[in-house]
Amino acid sequence: MSKCVRFYETGGPEVLRYENVEVGNPGPGQVRLRHVAVGLNFADTYFRNGTYPVPLPSGMGVEASGVVQAVGSGVTDFSIGDRVTYTGFHTALGAYSTERLIDPSLLIKLPDTIAFETAAAMTMRGLTSAYLMRRIHAYQPGDSILLHAAAGGVGLIVSQWAKVLGLRVIGTVSSDAKAALALANGCDEVINYSHEDVAKRTRELTGGRGVDVVIDGVGKDTFMSSLNSLKRRGLLVCVGTASGSIPPFDPVLLAMKGSLYMTRPALADYIADPAEKAALANELFTHVASGNINIQINQRYSLEDATAAHRDMESRSTTGSSIFII
Repeated sequence: MSKCVRFYETGGPEVLRYENVEVGNPGPGQVRLRHVAVGLNFADTYFRNGTYPVPLPSGMGVEASGVVQAVGSGVTDFSIGDRVTYTGFHTALGAYSTERLIDPSLLIKLPDTIAFETAAAMTMRGLTSAYLMRRIHAYQPGDSILLHAAAGGVGLIVSQWAKVLGLRVIGTVSSDAKAALALANGCDEVINYSHEDVAKRTRELTGGRGVDVVIDGVGKDTFMSSLNSLKRRGLLVCVGTASGSIPPFDPVLLAMKGSLYMTRPALADYIADPAEKAALANELFTHVASGNINIQINQRYSLEDATAAHRDMESRSTTGSSIFII
């Protein structure tokens, strides 16, 4: 009998249930997938707590890697035995499971050079990092970025990718241990926001100029410090709301602070085109296989421990990537 994690009502980690599930044969245009590893992402908590509404009951998780077990009629791009990985949004919900049926358009063929665990730990974070580094801004060597949550899963990949591009990376962290981790993975300087003023310190580190780009996955708590850290006509990239949604503001604020730009991108819009998705994935896989980017899996859980895993994520006690081992 296959296993899965579902939730029947929104709320805290305690609403997650570990259950038996019957996975049938794939229908037309479907693939049956056996998971080897499943990724945990902070966005998972948004589905669970209702920030991202979905019909209930619902499966949980949007990222995993595994092996194709069966293919339905009409599926031509994948065969039994193919190694694959995937990430998505609402259409991918159900990754917290040992087996599942899935739309093959979500799948990415996984080269032999990338381990299943690595793939589950990096597909969403890695593709997010890929568009942040390769699509969101025309970076030039010597440009500077302020990277919030630099010791997190996306942060550790972005900082390493940024060094490949010749960028100066200033990371923010919440502890000395996370500062050491960030410095070891590409950050040139770190700011401990638990006792330092981020904007003030950023200005000091940049000679008063400010950074070219701020990558902010925190949201409400860092919004003003992010704006105040930018150079004139700099870009704020809001990629998450770990501390809550950014409150409404008058856009004239952007003019007052230096004709700033601001964007709130979503991964789905950068991988909607299959050719672009493949290009970003291939570039990611190449960097990982060559050693330019090291994927750190610092937390491993069993699927039945999903509640504990969510508590760890929300307490911000995790670093790097977290996965379930199936």
